Amino acid sequence: MCASLPPISESRECSMSQEQCCRSQLEKQSCSDGVEFANVREECDSHAAENSTCEAQHFKTCCYCCLLGKAAQVQGQSCDPNPKMGHQCGIVFRSCCGKGPEGIDLSISDDAPKNQQVEISKEELDQEDPYLHDGCRGGGPCSQQCRDTGSSYVCSCFVGYQLQPDGITCEDINECITGTHSCGLGQTCVNTLGSFRCQRDTSCGTGYELTDDSRCKDIDECETGTHNCPPDFICQNTPGSFRCRPKLQCMSGFIQDALGNCIDINECLSTNTPCPAGQICINTDGSFTCQRISPSCGRGYHLNEDGTRCVDVDECSSPNQPCGEGHVCINAPGNYRCECKAGYTFDVISRTCIDINECRRYPGRLCAHKCENTPGSYYCTCTMGFKLSADGRSCEDLNECESNPCSQECANVYGSYQCYCRRGFQLSDIDGISCEDIDECALPTGGHICSFRCINIPGSFQCTCPSSGYRLAPNARNCQDIDECVAESHNCSFNETCFNIQGSFRCLSLECPENYRKSGDTVRLEKTDTIRCIKSCRPNDVNCVLDPVHTISHTVISLPTFREFTRPEEIIFLRAVTPTYPANQADIIFDITEGNLRDSFDIIKRYMDGMTVGVVRQVRPIVGPFHAILKLEMNYVMGGVVSHRNIVNVHIFVSEYWF
Repeated sequence: MCASLPPISESRECSMSQEQCCRSQLEKQSCSDGVEFANVREECDSHAAENSTCEAQHFKTCCYCCLLGKAAQVQGQSCDPNPKMGHQCGIVFRSCCGKGPEGIDLSISDDAPKNQQVEISKEELDQEDPYLHDGCRGGGPCSQQCRDTGSSYVCSCFVGYQLQPDGITCEDINECITGTHSCGLGQTCVNTLGSFRCQRDTSCGTGYELTDDSRCKDIDECETGTHNCPPDFICQNTPGSFRCRPKLQCMSGFIQDALGNCIDINECLSTNTPCPAGQICINTDGSFTCQRISPSCGRGYHLNEDGTRCVDVDECSSPNQPCGEGHVCINAPGNYRCECKAGYTFDVISRTCIDINECRRYPGRLCAHKCENTPGSYYCTCTMGFKLSADGRSCEDLNECESNPCSQECANVYGSYQCYCRRGFQLSDIDGISCEDIDECALPTGGHICSFRCINIPGSFQCTCPSSGYRLAPNARNCQDIDECVAESHNCSFNETCFNIQGSFRCLSLECPENYRKSGDTVRLEKTDTIRCIKSCRPNDVNCVLDPVHTISHTVISLPTFREFTRPEEIIFLRAVTPTYPANQADIIFDITEGNLRDSFDIIKRYMDGMTVGVVRQVRPIVGPFHAILKLEMNYVMGGVVSHRNIVNVHIFVSEYWF
């Protein structure tokens, strides 16, 4: 077997294999002896082998397991072992249970009377034992496990065993040889029936022994008698060793040496002094005594609280102030001396310490602004608007704006601050801090700020317009007329024409008279709205044809209320088209025929750009609201006769407000 191992581990593996083979064979032999002893003696307790050896343990285990198997066979119980019996015990149990008919005589003894022998029929035997015809009864032919298939049986082995080629016998698997064990480094594999165990390689050291489960157990040298303590000493076991303690114990105040002798303890040499303060320690046999020390102290010294030594008297700590006001007391060993405090100087006349006025002695050198003298010292102050710096001498600007002294805006300046106001406010002349609203509407120019009305608000103002007919312009100051006719916000009916005027509108129903029709175009002139009616005669209407009036126009114009009227204001321009006659034979006459109330208007003739123009002027002021209808005529005169006439009806509306 060893020849097949690798050369490097050949010697060690071969030695391990031999050891395992030896152990396995020894355990098998011990178990076989135990089974034989049980079969012969019917008991196991009389075996005289040493119980602590491995062989004796295997012997007893197999002996008791065999007795259990024999008892089961006699009682007619099943030969299948309980799994809790263990693998090896189960094999022995099944083996001894199945050898009843062969190894154990179950028949009645020949010494018994013949009349007491009873024959049992096969039917009665079947009823008594239902497993009588089981092929695996008593383990059957198998050495370990048997399964009856009806016509035959199948043998199997427990864990740790393998079935032999004969299909019946089971042989132990040596895990140590096959290498299927789980022993680690420093452990040796030891094969057992159906299993293995790991044994420690290295020794446990002095004072310890190795147990069967590879653990190190302390050796009690006192119990085994392997100690070397003298007769006057007692052995005391310790982990891994032992101690020898003398039987004779020393009294208190003594210590025992290695030979058992009692030696006095000098308590006075211990770290913790046994005597209280102010006393000296004197050693005695087995104990000590304390003796009080009484030293004598000189002037300026006294005994300490322990009474062991003299310490200095601190005269300066006395509440009586031995040096007096302005002095500082300096303690010295056995004495003290007096000196002037900082900020004081010694006066040779009064022989006292007097204050030094540092501000007067060092003018302008101690403080940046002002110096204030105090007893023994001084302090610096700053003028208004400054604060003392961290060095206690310099002054730096104080930012008064951090405390919000102003009602609106604050600007810090060196040594002071300045309040100012936001737009629309002005600083109060009373305190120079508060901000007062500026009434822009009340200023001399307030009337020109807004075109209609000015309303003052805090910090600003607002312009307003009349409640109807006007809206505020984009510049937020002027008022713009709302053209209700264009915005279609009027309430004129279908038969009425909307005419916009300043601040409002008018609905006028302007119809052309008989023999006239409205022109298809509506001429919209500057400041005017015009509707023109053209003559349209019926056939054979001679009077209509001979009538000199060719057109009748209606014009609406809105005029302001002129408060300061100094000169005539031109409001209407009538441009005339001259007929195709020689210029020296034709003339155009303009006239106001109706509606000129208080002669507020006149008309003059003017030539402009080669045309004859009738200019209507307002010559007197009119206070609105006011409405008048001026009837104007343009007469084309030819040879003293009016050949052509145009009539213009002007609706004049004078508004209360004009912007």
